Amino acid sequence: MEPIWQKSYPPGVPAQIELDPAATLVSIARDSCRQYADKTAYLSMGKSLTYRELDRLTRDFAAWLHANGLGRGDRVALMMPNLLQYPICLFGALRAGCVVVNCNPLYTAHELEHQLADSGARAIVVADNFAATLQQALPKSAIERVLVTSIGELLGPVKGRLVDFMVRRVKRMVPAWSIPGAQRLGSALRAGRDAPFSEVPLTQRDLACLQYTGGTTGVAKAAMLTHGNLAANVTQAHTWIRPWVREGQECIVTALPLYHIFALTANCLTFMKIGASNLLIINPRDIPGLIKEMSKVPVSAFTGVNTLFNALLNHPDFAKLDFSHWRMTLGGGMAVQRAVADRWLAVTGKSLAQAYGLTETSPAVTINPLDVQTFTGSIGLPVSSTEISIRNDEGEEQGVGEAGEICVRGPQVTQGYWNRPDETALVMTPDGFLRTGDIGYVDEAGYVFLIDRKKDMILVSGFNVYPNEVEDAAALHPGVREVAAIGVPDERSGEAVKLYVIRKDPNLDAETLIAHCRTQLTGYKVPRYIEFRDELPRTNVGKILRRELKPAAAPQKDTAGA
Repeated sequence: MEPIWQKSYPPGVPAQIELDPAATLVSIARDSCRQYADKTAYLSMGKSLTYRELDRLTRDFAAWLHANGLGRGDRVALMMPNLLQYPICLFGALRAGCVVVNCNPLYTAHELEHQLADSGARAIVVADNFAATLQQALPKSAIERVLVTSIGELLGPVKGRLVDFMVRRVKRMVPAWSIPGAQRLGSALRAGRDAPFSEVPLTQRDLACLQYTGGTTGVAKAAMLTHGNLAANVTQAHTWIRPWVREGQECIVTALPLYHIFALTANCLTFMKIGASNLLIINPRDIPGLIKEMSKVPVSAFTGVNTLFNALLNHPDFAKLDFSHWRMTLGGGMAVQRAVADRWLAVTGKSLAQAYGLTETSPAVTINPLDVQTFTGSIGLPVSSTEISIRNDEGEEQGVGEAGEICVRGPQVTQGYWNRPDETALVMTPDGFLRTGDIGYVDEAGYVFLIDRKKDMILVSGFNVYPNEVEDAAALHPGVREVAAIGVPDERSGEAVKLYVIRKDPNLDAETLIAHCRTQLTGYKVPRYIEFRDELPRTNVGKILRRELKPAAAPQKDTAGA
């Protein structure tokens, strides 16, 4: 498809990015730490970390890794919420030449076991709230070094002890665990301070992250994101937002988890490049707490998903915030609903720009201009150096206004999945385009619109849920004969999981089956609805037809993801 979108680019946004051939995530971080040394890089629970301090601590962590035999190409897993420890360990691991494996802290032991075994991670940094889960997953992993941290560990001796006392003793959020040989992250940083360290020469071909996502089989697989992929996407995002931001002056709120590709690239990496301060939110579900933290700093940028925007708008204290510093709000991960976008503009005086992307694209593919006041439902324009092709089932390119599968080519696109050549072959075209599995079209101005998802993936609060995975977990219950999972509309989370079940045990009830699923699946994947049936619709070869289980008159709604 001809790049007709370029004619709609905002002033100052070029058709192609200029990426330094030597640029890596390490060089981006190093340059920012030098240029903005005395500015605040991260804020968490009242504790700030300057770029100078970040540089020193990442060096100490990298030195500890090297001293413990971990270096170029070794996988290091991170399993924690949005703590100051996360960027320290992220950039420290990258400086050591290691590959970061981001783990959702809410994983069950079963899910974590698969990810650790599949990635071959040799070390992990885990918040002690989730160490009990790690303890169960360790036996089948290749983990050799375990570093444990607490929420309060880097908050200072007095405040840190108080926070940890509240978390452990009052709120009882740290289940008992025992991992022989585990060390505290703080002791590792102190040891690294006295250890020698030599910077590792990296290229854009080196892997930076193994970022896990669902597969066609329902088994989580890792998109291989190189330093080149991520550096390119940071440059693309920076090129796009540059007309609206001031280098060294912005403050972005990071309520979305940094282990998710959206916040990782948009908040952690891109805003580091411009020397912004980053307000880390540990628990975004605590809306009053989130608003209170936002009131303490001059917020100028915010990223989120539709459900978070909606929750904020529905809290009376949100409208009392000072929005005079706000310059941009970016929505992705799930559909931004028109009613939410319109209300956001009315309350904040700032537009809510929708974006789209995938884990496999680092993630940004399209972004709307940040100053557009009218919400159209579009997921935006392809970012610089990005090609879009709309193709039918036969692989033939469609014209303007014609619907088909959105296919993407650009420097931010993964080369494939870790140890999954079969899965890679399914999504990559012979001419190098990534099949997204999403159906959409491009209008005459070059704006991309998302119509629906091609496969049966369910989107719960911006997180992908794959029916096969849910079905496999439910089928482990001895009372289940057959099962099918679909997504149904839900006011709180966009979609929720519904199971249709043929019982083996006639006494099996919904509450029992949901309780079983909670032992196998992360919370957002657990079915909210269960319907028992005597039979399920099938093809002539016996395959269950999920599409015939979906509501016949489901309301149409705008969809987008990032």
